[in-house]
Amino acid sequence: MIRFPLARLMTKFSLDDLAALVDSRAGTPPETSYTAKLLSEGPAKAAKKLGEEAVEAVIAAVQGDPKALVSEAADVLYHLVVTLKAAGVPLDDVMAELGRRTAQSGLAEKAARRHT
Repeated sequence: MIRFPLARLMTKFSLDDLAALVDSRAGTPPETSYTAKLLSEGPAKAAKKLGEEAVEAVIAAVQGDPKALVSEAADVLYHLVVTLKAAGVPLDDVMAELGRRTAQSGLAEKAARRHT
């Protein structure tokens, strides 16, 4: 029997799926959904939580702890999507910007941003 790690089975879950999940929970009562609670407290609260999770991801990376980094990276992505929702910024806008940036080399793109 061939066994597959859980990560391999879950690779079909996308940022679009995450955004749809956040959207679906946005209208639920804050007492029943962590997502709804964060959104009800406004963009500043969601952004603060995003910052906290980003710091935890950095710490996991610096400490060379891949398991913790995976967990914290998932938290970062979740809180980023919640922050985008709270700020009224569609994930598609972010993905379009990434697409635009990847149309050229990273160094050229970064240099172009310095002059705008």
